[in-house]
Amino acid sequence: MFFFQKLYPFPRVNDPRRSEAAAAGGCVLVRRAALERAGGVSAVRDRLIDDCALAALLKRRGAIWLGLTTASVSLRTYEHLSEVWRMVARTAYTQLDHRPANLVGTVVGMTILYLVPPLAAGFGAVAGDATNLVTGGLAWIVMMGLFVPTLRLYGQPMAWAAALPVAALLYTAMTVDSARRHHLGRGGAWKGRTYAPAPTAAGDAGEDVV
Repeated sequence: MFFFQKLYPFPRVNDPRRSEAAAAGGCVLVRRAALERAGGVSAVRDRLIDDCALAALLKRRGAIWLGLTTASVSLRTYEHLSEVWRMVARTAYTQLDHRPANLVGTVVGMTILYLVPPLAAGFGAVAGDATNLVTGGLAWIVMMGLFVPTLRLYGQPMAWAAALPVAALLYTAMTVDSARRHHLGRGGAWKGRTYAPAPTAAGDAGEDVV
């Protein structure tokens, strides 16, 4: 959820003046009339990230809202890292529009934001370099502080905040693996099917409100 909010900042999604649109497929409520005017579920039947594709269609016709809740419960469990890995790798490169430049930018950005601070702090501690220790340590503390609200919302131990660089490393590796699978012709695998890149969905502006 922490990284999802970075991809789709909720204030931008909820701002009718901005084009960003997103939805969480596990819990979506939409007015039937608005759904029918947007083309219905069939309008996104060939889209791998169908929840966000549907949100984009709906937002072209009115306002949408995306938020957090503790009132919904997922019936799908991920008990092993391999299950999470497959879930992320299925859509990550699609999210990057299957563009190598976007992949490189993502890897560089994730490395600078999440991996350099703890590495710099560790190097500073071992080498006695106060500059790296202090700057890296402060950046790591800021990173942990940004992660705390998400942990608190879901009732997780605050100590997990220190492990955010590990999570970032895993998600980066999953994204790279997603690109690898795509170029091997195995990208977008879902329920026994492999989805090819879909064209950009078309739609007109309108008056429906979701």
